[in-house]
Amino acid sequence: MQPVNLTDALASFDDVYSPRIVARVNDYDVRIAHTLGEHVWHVHEHTDEFFLVLDGQFDVAVRDEHGERVVRLHKGDTFVVPRGVEHRPSSPGGAILMFEPTGTVTTGDRHDGTVPAHVDSTTGHALREDPLREEDGATGQPR
Repeated sequence: MQPVNLTDALASFDDVYSPRIVARVNDYDVRIAHTLGEHVWHVHEHTDEFFLVLDGQFDVAVRDEHGERVVRLHKGDTFVVPRGVEHRPSSPGGAILMFEPTGTVTTGDRHDGTVPAHVDSTTGHALREDPLREEDGATGQPR
C-alpha cells in the first residue's frame, strides 16, 4: 500500500512494449509501458482494452465491420478497444497506461503473423524485482 509515481516508474526500465504492473484493482492490472514501433495485429476475445497516453503519440489501427482505420492518440488521450476487435498499436515513441484483467496477454488471444522481437508477449512484469516475492514463471503472477 504505497503510492507509485508513474514518472519514476517509467524511468526505472527502458524496454518497449514490455508492460510493468504498477497496481492491481480487484482483478485488474494497471500497467505502464514504453512504446516505439509497431506491435502485432491481435485481438482480445473476452475483454476490452483501455489505453491512456502518458507521453508522446500512440496510434491504434483497428479492423472492424466498418473496415480498417487508425485512431491517433496524444498525451492525455484515452481509447478503449472493444473485445473482439482486431487492432495493432504503433508509436513513434511515448508511454501508455493500460487497464485490463489480470492475466491478459499483450499479444491477445490470437494474432496475425510473427511477434516482432521488440514486442514482449507477456501478462506483465513486476515493476521492481522483490526478492521476497515469488512469481510463477509461466504467468508472471504472484504465487
